[in-house]
Amino acid sequence: MKKFISAFLTLVIAFFVFSLLYDSQSMFPKYGEKDLSKIVSQRYIEKNVDEERPYPETGSANIVTSIVVNYRSFDTLGELTVLFISALGVSLLLNVGGERIKFRIKPNFILKAGVRIITGIILIVGVYIFVHGHLTPGGGFPGGAMIASSILLMYLSDDNFKEKMNAFNVLEGTSGILIIVLGLIGLFAFNSFLYNFLPSGNIGELFSAGLTPILYVLIGLKVGSELSNIVGNFLFEGGEA
Repeated sequence: MKKFISAFLTLVIAFFVFSLLYDSQSMFPKYGEKDLSKIVSQRYIEKNVDEERPYPETGSANIVTSIVVNYRSFDTLGELTVLFISALGVSLLLNVGGERIKFRIKPNFILKAGVRIITGIILIVGVYIFVHGHLTPGGGFPGGAMIASSILLMYLSDDNFKEKMNAFNVLEGTSGILIIVLGLIGLFAFNSFLYNFLPSGNIGELFSAGLTPILYVLIGLKVGSELSNIVGNFLFEGGEA
């Protein structure tokens, strides 16, 4: 009965989706027929990186970053909150402070040495990604995820590896507080939460886009530390893997 209901609901949803996509009166125009000069995103591009404007609104060369960290930064803060709640739930459910999981097959020397080399490269690339998030594709979330992946590799390659959980907790809390403080400064001083109140500088340079790169660095540190804490909590629930 459950399979029948699931299949029925799937067909109903598929019918409505395809009806919207292929209906001639649909809100979605046919592929290639949309006039890009009349849509909202084009206006954001023009006022964001148009070099003819005396003062670009954000000055970020990466328009996606301008949207994520500037125009809809409150939504990004919500995503960080979801990640924080997830990390908090994992820590509460898995009995933090338990014994480290022991692997049945011990990591050999080649794995340990290889991971130590790879980990350094991953960390550098992760930091590079969120530091240059306003210039190139990337940002705080992928950069932070790469940092957490390096911590996971260290756990998997060394039974005795134990990250400094307190340091990650402090880093996570500090970066989160700084994001809130910057948002409140914009709210009380310029009537807009996370308002970009710093000079935008020259488009394409590392020190440009005002507050955007600072927020991306804080987001990268917060995501990296939170995901590392989740990995650590999963591996410290005790037992043998």
